[in-house]
Amino acid sequence: MSLRRRVLGYLAIAAVASCALTVLVAAVLVRARLERQQLVTLRNQARVLALLGGAPGALAAGQHVYRVDLGRPRSVRPALALAILSAIPLRGAHLGTVTIAGRRLLYAAQPTGDGRIVLVRAAALAFAALRPFVVSLLIAGLGGVLLAGALSLLLARRLTLPIRRLAAATARVAAGERAVQVPVAGDDELAGLGRAFNRMAADLDRARESQRSFLESVSHELKTPLTSVRGYAEAIQEGAVDPAEAAGTIGAEAQRLQRLVGDLLELARLGRSGFAVSREPLELGAVVAEAVNRHLPQARRLGVSLTGCAQAGATAIGDHERLLQATSNLVENALRLTPAGGQVTVLGRGGEISVADTGPGLAPEDLPRAFERFYLHDRYRSERAVGSGLGLAIVRELALAMGGHVRAANRPQGGAEFTISLPTAGSLPPAGSQPPAGSQPPAGSQPRGGD
Repeated sequence: MSLRRRVLGYLAIAAVASCALTVLVAAVLVRARLERQQLVTLRNQARVLALLGGAPGALAAGQHVYRVDLGRPRSVRPALALAILSAIPLRGAHLGTVTIAGRRLLYAAQPTGDGRIVLVRAAALAFAALRPFVVSLLIAGLGGVLLAGALSLLLARRLTLPIRRLAAATARVAAGERAVQVPVAGDDELAGLGRAFNRMAADLDRARESQRSFLESVSHELKTPLTSVRGYAEAIQEGAVDPAEAAGTIGAEAQRLQRLVGDLLELARLGRSGFAVSREPLELGAVVAEAVNRHLPQARRLGVSLTGCAQAGATAIGDHERLLQATSNLVENALRLTPAGGQVTVLGRGGEISVADTGPGLAPEDLPRAFERFYLHDRYRSERAVGSGLGLAIVRELALAMGGHVRAANRPQGGAEFTISLPTAGSLPPAGSQPPAGSQPPAGSQPRGGD
């Protein structure tokens, strides 16, 4: 059964039950009103008889009890009269109901000069008296049911229309259609559900686009070294190249593939929900010193000056090993881009570690996207030495995992500077807070890449 039919059924049941209850209450009220009218009529008859001195043939003084069920007053049996008189107030004019021998009676008592007249009749209403009202109530109830059914149909359509639209839109999204949105109007719960679906669909589109772009970039990066390896392997088979020379090229390409696969695995591990980093006080001076010592041999080989320093007492909150890994990625990138005779400086200060170089720097439009996966790699691969294209993306993921953020800037004297900012003991951000202005967005919020 469809949702609209279920909603229509529920509304119809509620409407019919409401109409039936209304008719029942109206019948009770009508019956009470008729009973009241009969009491008033009985009282008026008793007053007339009191003025006339009693019913025809009632000549003796005292209290006389008459029945008027058949229209003309008739004296009741002495035993019944005694029971009625004992059940009603002793003196004065009264009207109401009494129950005698299990039968409910209406009565009206009216004093006379010689005693009192009491008229009684059965409280049960004859069907003839109820017939006009019953017919009217049934007509009104049937009209109410028909109106309620029509309104239920309209309401069911109106209530289920947004849900049916959402169901259709969900099916379109599941089929792979992009840019799916549903119209939203109002501020009720259904409108909120529609807005939430639109946000989810938009986020899913961005995630799909990011995944597509990422896969295309990875496929491109894997294709180049594989093509080179295959070409040299065929050349060796044909004897067209020196095996030693080919082996060196194949080894270099294999190292490039190994580095790319390792970076991909690292990013995948960082993106898993189970990934966690410690949040402990760090001595930034120790991180700076380890990062510099780790890359000094490479710097000497490249002819680049690598130095590091940290402000006294510079600390942050994070994971020592993860911060060292992120800093090492920045140092490796800086060494690769800095020409011989240049300088790379690692600086630690309160809550931050920066890596500055005297290399070519970045174009202003590249700075906001510097930490996207493969962005700088694709941008400068034809003119600069580049890595796997994922190093800066890993730096950003590690910084975000530690509750920090990253930024890129050009130095006034030339070169680029990359900074990792982490919380400090006195400035831990509350749970769920947004990164400060200028930080790179979280993973998955835009097409990602990096050098």
